[in-house]
Amino acid sequence: MELRQLRYFVRVVEAGSMSRAALDLDLVQSALSQQISRLEGELATRLLQRSSKGVVPTEAGMAFFREAQLTLRHAEQAVRAAQQSRLSGTVSVGLASTTATVLGVPLMRAMRERYPDVRLHLVESMSGHLTGMLNARQLDLAVLFDTGAARRWSVMPLLEEKLYLMRLLATGEAAASSAPAPICMAQLQDVPLILPTGAHGLRSTLDTAFARAGIKPLLVAEVDSLTMLMDAVCAGLGCTVQPWAALGRVQDAARRLHWAEIAEAPVRRSNALCSLSDDELSPAALATRVVLADCARGLVRSGAWKGAQLSHHEL
Repeated sequence: MELRQLRYFVRVVEAGSMSRAALDLDLVQSALSQQISRLEGELATRLLQRSSKGVVPTEAGMAFFREAQLTLRHAEQAVRAAQQSRLSGTVSVGLASTTATVLGVPLMRAMRERYPDVRLHLVESMSGHLTGMLNARQLDLAVLFDTGAARRWSVMPLLEEKLYLMRLLATGEAAASSAPAPICMAQLQDVPLILPTGAHGLRSTLDTAFARAGIKPLLVAEVDSLTMLMDAVCAGLGCTVQPWAALGRVQDAARRLHWAEIAEAPVRRSNALCSLSDDELSPAALATRVVLADCARGLVRSGAWKGAQLSHHEL
């Protein structure tokens, strides 16, 4: 008797139909029927009552069904225990400041739940710095926005983020009760901007968008710290263009700031999950890469990562 036979039998009972179960299991119906018949032969008893309307378990089949479910749960627990016990060590993960705002804590929670013996070393920095650290083998993984500097990286497109023009609300100006009207790049002409320097992924994206729109941005400051940059915007020293996640670094952002989506399709920040090549990663790092991708997908699908959509191959 094999575990796969138990899985097949349980799915047939749950579906109440050999054809539906075969479809769910991606099997040819005749092959599934053969496996069930072999199982019944091994047990020397009839497990299913077949009819034109489908299949139902016999009394013996129902008793076997309950025990099979329990056996499969125990098998899954055994797999998890084996995986968790063999995975240990430290994994270094780099996240840009905006990414860390939305992904950092969920990643730590997921890793503690799945692989409690793996210790995360999280590094928060501007994307340009993370690129250098990954190339210098000081990180195992990083979420980056510009993969042009990749050497022997493994690169997985992860998600795209909308970008927003953010500014301080004027004195007496009420916070928007609904989403403000989107704007286009042309409306950023002569807007005083505070942006990161050109070494970073967001700036590269914006410079390309400005060039495409034929605009020379009015830069009043370049700041390579998200906290300091958002503090400057909150002080009324200029506006900025950032993804929604940057608002997580501003206390009471809804009352202090106004933000409007830049609606032009190409003005998006692409996020890629980058790592050292697979042969350079430890088993713990390979597992962490899977967990990080799962966390990001879950946050986007649940709506917790606002302004983000999964890359095409992640849909």
